[in-house]
Amino acid sequence: MCAMTEDLQHPIFSIIKDLADKTGTEVYVIGGYVRDRIMGRPFKNDVDILVIGSGIDFATKLGERLHTKVAVYKSFGTAMLVYDGLDVEFVGARKESYRRESRKPIVEDGTLQDDQNRRDFTINAMAYSLNSATYGQLLDPFDGLADIQNGIIRTPLAPKETFSDDPLRMMRAIRFATQLNFKIDVQAIEAIVETKDRIKIISKERITDEMNKIILSKKPSIGFKYLFDTGLLELVFPAMANLYGVEYFDGKGHKDNFYHTLEVLDNVAEMSDDLWLRWAAIMHDIAKPATKRFDKRIGWTFHGHEDKGARMVPKLFAEMKLPLNEKMKFVQKLVQLHLRPIVLAQDIVTDSAVRRLLFEAGDDIDALMLLCHADVTTKNEFKKKKYRDNFELVKQKLKDVEERDHLRNWQPPVSGEDIMHVFGLGPSRQVGIIKNAIREAILDGDIPNERTAAYNFMMDKAKSLNLEPKQILSIETTK
Repeated sequence: MCAMTEDLQHPIFSIIKDLADKTGTEVYVIGGYVRDRIMGRPFKNDVDILVIGSGIDFATKLGERLHTKVAVYKSFGTAMLVYDGLDVEFVGARKESYRRESRKPIVEDGTLQDDQNRRDFTINAMAYSLNSATYGQLLDPFDGLADIQNGIIRTPLAPKETFSDDPLRMMRAIRFATQLNFKIDVQAIEAIVETKDRIKIISKERITDEMNKIILSKKPSIGFKYLFDTGLLELVFPAMANLYGVEYFDGKGHKDNFYHTLEVLDNVAEMSDDLWLRWAAIMHDIAKPATKRFDKRIGWTFHGHEDKGARMVPKLFAEMKLPLNEKMKFVQKLVQLHLRPIVLAQDIVTDSAVRRLLFEAGDDIDALMLLCHADVTTKNEFKKKKYRDNFELVKQKLKDVEERDHLRNWQPPVSGEDIMHVFGLGPSRQVGIIKNAIREAILDGDIPNERTAAYNFMMDKAKSLNLEPKQILSIETTK
């Protein structure tokens, strides 16, 4: 095959070539860099260099020549250095064998062929030579180039053996198919179905890392359909698999909430790269199976699925080894509130309802509105246009009320500490009653969102509770 030197323009490659010639070492660039250059995709700032021999020794000599630090990982047999903005990792050619109870291979020194045999997919097994005599020559023993041209994910060796040896490769196959919009080879699909239970030996962290990459793809539904159709989803994320299916009673059926969720996820993906907003799309209806009921008058209902779904989020995040921090709380909030803008879009929008939504959503109101926009998946174009036109009215109302009342991340202008100070109270039910009354009065529009108005309202409310002020706040604090 002709040399592909145009893919080797970065100066590191010619420097490696010179050292390889000087030391008589056989060296290749292999894997993702080669794949992405051939496909014309932007590549990450990392390159894998395959050395026939010791990758650590070769990297150490290169580091000395470049006067740069080399990080050595002896337990993995790898070394890495950074040059001109590129992370360059060196590894010796290896052949691997596996024990059934572990995905950690028994590693021995190997040839170029051994190393290409152990690669996960044909498109990741291609290599460019970095030696002078064959510089830029593509080594492609498994027709990875043809698989790129045909849009196929295929394993170099028998797929059942490949997936059984390292079950994470099943997730990686689906992830690459999703990211590249490729099809997975039929034999590989059959092998995933047969060996899917082997995924149980993989840590949740590794599985979720691959799932996040699927979720961040341009069209995540591709990956989730593969996960579902192969039976992997039921093993790695059963709560989502449980959304699948339509039940009929008295001739009335509900929509398939699994495929609806995928539509919402794809809709969000078209508008936002935010991973956690995409997770909110995945989980917004997660409690529908648990709340599904049939009412003879109105048909299928899912009353309270937003509340139950919000309560499920922390447990699901913990199971998936997702962060139990502000990211989780963001998803939980959006699941809890995702029906609210839809209700507003159906009804006459009052200032009070808008104030309450702004108060509860805070800075996440824009993300919530985006999720709700994506949640309109009806095939009836008239209904879809009507809903989305109404959403635009709601968004304008939100903007108008926010500009006037400043309720985003709002704290009441009279605090619990103020109430305790004025009436000489400690933390008590009476303080809570007054504080809640002030909040409700502002949200209902009975009083403006101002400290003086809230203070005066507090004094009136205290009279109804037979409370007498012990001291007056200074003029400055009541302005």
